[in-house]
Amino acid sequence: MKQQANLIRAGQVIEHDGRRWTVLKQQIITPGKGGAFIQVEMRDLKTGNKTNERWRTADSVERLMTEDKEYLYSYTDGETLVLMDPESFEQVMIPVDLMGDQAPFLQDNMTINIHLVEGDPVGIDLPPQVTLEVVEADPVVKGQTASSSYKPAMLSNGVKTMVPPFVEAGERIVVRTEDGSYVERAKD
Repeated sequence: MKQQANLIRAGQVIEHDGRRWTVLKQQIITPGKGGAFIQVEMRDLKTGNKTNERWRTADSVERLMTEDKEYLYSYTDGETLVLMDPESFEQVMIPVDLMGDQAPFLQDNMTINIHLVEGDPVGIDLPPQVTLEVVEADPVVKGQTASSSYKPAMLSNGVKTMVPPFVEAGERIVVRTEDGSYVERAKD
């Protein structure tokens, strides 16, 4: 499906120079003289190479339609995620590289959303938040104000994050899968 270049958004999959690319970032630039253009950072779906491309805003690009399908995470086998289709119970193998920085937040039997283009996986969405245990937390430093002070903590998945001073080792907390930031204490 053709679309104007100025409508390109992060997360879309486009076809350019006979290859498929996923859009990472886009920025419309309007110089003082001349027409506006869009600067797009994108990653090749086959090789994983990143590149930057520029189009005039009036140019058209080929956007590929993605289909979303939910799978259950089973386990990781080396550099491959093994997922199960909850309807047909078939196993599907997907490269871990599609996860990027979110890979440590995968949990057994987690429902994840896979973006497919013509049956090929091009992206993965995790739930927005997960509950993890704090395995190590620095002690509170006396004299710090309680309002805006945070201390470093290590989570059970090996990710370091900043938590409020009242959180101790052994507690379960909710964190964002997008950046690993603290949300709240777990209610369970």
